[in-house]
Amino acid sequence: MDTSTFLSRRGFLATAAAGTAALAGCANGVNSQGGSRIDQRVDATRSFLFSTYPGTAQLEQKATGVLYMPLITKAGFGVGGSYGTGALRINNSTVDYYEALQANVGFQIGAQQYAHALFFMTADALQSFRTSHGWSVGADAEYALVDQGGNLSAETLTTLEPIVALVFAQAGLIAGATLGGTKYRRFIP
Repeated sequence: MDTSTFLSRRGFLATAAAGTAALAGCANGVNSQGGSRIDQRVDATRSFLFSTYPGTAQLEQKATGVLYMPLITKAGFGVGGSYGTGALRINNSTVDYYEALQANVGFQIGAQQYAHALFFMTADALQSFRTSHGWSVGADAEYALVDQGGNLSAETLTTLEPIVALVFAQAGLIAGATLGGTKYRRFIP
């Protein structure tokens, strides 16, 4: 790869990320209705999750907190990224709002939308998430396994991992949604 191509891709990626952040900030005025819209989407996502995947309500009851991300939009043509907003709930009450950002370079073409939830199974995992700036899913997360009937596996319900991630409701042309490289930041809607 020649250096000018690498630098131009790097510049494009930086510009795209800055543009996404700037546009996201435009709709985040204090005293806006953004929080109530996010809460409505989270309520609908939570209901869908519980009705579609038996066992997720039980998983939520065991968790110290759950981050619901109702809609993540991912698109790419060589350079890609994703963005979405959601809410962190403790005892089914919203305590903070978060945005998820991801940027990547590589062979990709298409667009996809999906939802996901992060179940924080320990107080330490939840505390680490809430106090970090730019937290990302790491090796301490287990991806939930769903069988043909939509049931969570017994391993998922009895895991000792501090975080359980569940990606669901995928639609679009990019195969296999992943949370790797996704950064989560708290924001005020």
